[in-house]
Amino acid sequence: MRIDLIRHGETAYTAQSRYQGASDLPLSPRGRATLRPAGFCPPVVYASPMARAVETARLLFPAARVVAVPGLEELSFGRFEGRAFRELAEDRDYRAWVDGGCRGRCPGGAEDRETFVRRTCGAFLPLVEGALCRGEERLVVVAHGGTQMAVLSRLALPRRDFYHWHAAPGVGFRLRTDPRRGLPGLRVLGRIDYTKES
Repeated sequence: MRIDLIRHGETAYTAQSRYQGASDLPLSPRGRATLRPAGFCPPVVYASPMARAVETARLLFPAARVVAVPGLEELSFGRFEGRAFRELAEDRDYRAWVDGGCRGRCPGGAEDRETFVRRTCGAFLPLVEGALCRGEERLVVVAHGGTQMAVLSRLALPRRDFYHWHAAPGVGFRLRTDPRRGLPGLRVLGRIDYTKES
């Protein structure tokens, strides 16, 4: 089975390199304009419940039914949300979080990285397992950059570090799984880009 795991399009925050996390922003006008339809349309596309992911799914797959899946949401960055990296450079709590490999819980956030990885994989894996049980040939999931990194750092083959899986807005990864090999273990076929600038 082929799986497309796609990051949402650009928002005002991503365009300004601001932490977005739990802030439920829509796509920016530029974000909408730069996305292009995928060129294929599965009957169902699964998405994070956040507005930017649902909107991206509808733009890329206009004829599909979009199903929101709790648990695929982005990590909450707590009091860092809405702020750009450069604005936080002298913030003591931010420096401590970065110096710790961004693994801890942000001040005011709800999860550390390991909890976030478990949550997102706990939402993603049942989608894969359900599609395999139904004999589907393709699964499409639209979520967030953090969700991609979390899921792929835990499940993708070959194994890579969390930040290796960073992708720009509108970009994702194509994966393949073979039901005879079992889960977890998703072979990465390559990147996919649904922006008009690609």
